[in-house]
Order: sequence, then structure tokens, then C-alpha cells
Amino acid sequence: MPKTKQKAAGGGKKRALVFLLLAVIVVGVAALAGYTCYQLHNMRSALQTDADPAAAKKAVPPAPPIYMPLDPFTVSLLPEENESDRVLYIGLTLRLKDEKAKATLQPFLPEIRSRLLLLFSQQTGAALATDSGKIALRDNIKQVVNQPLADGQSVSVTDVLFNAFILR
Repeated sequence: MPKTKQKAAGGGKKRALVFLLLAVIVVGVAALAGYTCYQLHNMRSALQTDADPAAAKKAVPPAPPIYMPLDPFTVSLLPEENESDRVLYIGLTLRLKDEKAKATLQPFLPEIRSRLLLLFSQQTGAALATDSGKIALRDNIKQVVNQPLADGQSVSVTDVLFNAFILR
């Protein structure tokens, strides 16, 4: 009887050792599979960034804005029934699409200022006193400046910024 107990005890150690060895192998294979998936995901992301120019542009910081300040305007506004002369003092800065627009606009500044003076002189004090009136004026300024210039040239004004706005 003692021999059978020894065989059973020795067989149990081998079985535990085999089970432990299999568990280590399974964990190793799982770790290798996880690492492989991680690396494939990184390579796929890198390939998409290389193949997709839009994703590559996202990494490039945006170009600084191009501004063109204009000399301030002082304009008499259209009088209303119960008021005397009203005057608008307004300072503007144009935000342009690119440097090319700035170079195009520079020689035509007298024409642009003339257009803006005509636009401002058609306004009333009551309309400009409200926020919605100022927003409408800003939109009208963009339209006037974006109109074609001589020789079919045009510029792209993306925004109009008020530096000064005094209504008397």
C-alpha cells in the first residue's frame, strides 16, 4: 500500500507543474496578442494620417490672421424728423483671407473708403444705436468691400472689427 500513495503524490506534483506551465503559456500568448493588436492599431493610425491630408493639416497650427486697419471715418448721418444733425465717428479693421487680399486691397483704399463713406452717410442714428443695427452695418461693410474692384479684382474680407464707434 505505501507504493500507491507515493505514485499518487508524485503524479499530483507533475499535474500541478503541467497546469502551471500551461497557465504561464496562456498568459504569455494573451500578452503577445494584446501587444500585437496595440501595435497594429498604432500602425493603422499612422497610415491614415499619412494618407489623409486633412488629418495632417489638423496637426499644423493655423496661420495668424491678416488684419488691415483703416483710418477712422467721421460722417454725418441721415437726419430723422425730430433730431438735428447726428455724427458717426467709426474706426474699422478688416480681417482678410490672406496676404494676397491685403496686397490687392492696398492700391484701392481710396475707392474702398469712398464706398464706405457713402454707406455710412445713408445710415440713421436710431438704427445704429442698437446692437442689431451695428451687426447689420458690419454685414453691409463686408458686402461693400467685397464688391469687385477695377480690372475685375476682388478681395475676401472675412470679418469687420469696430475699433471705435461714437454716435453723437
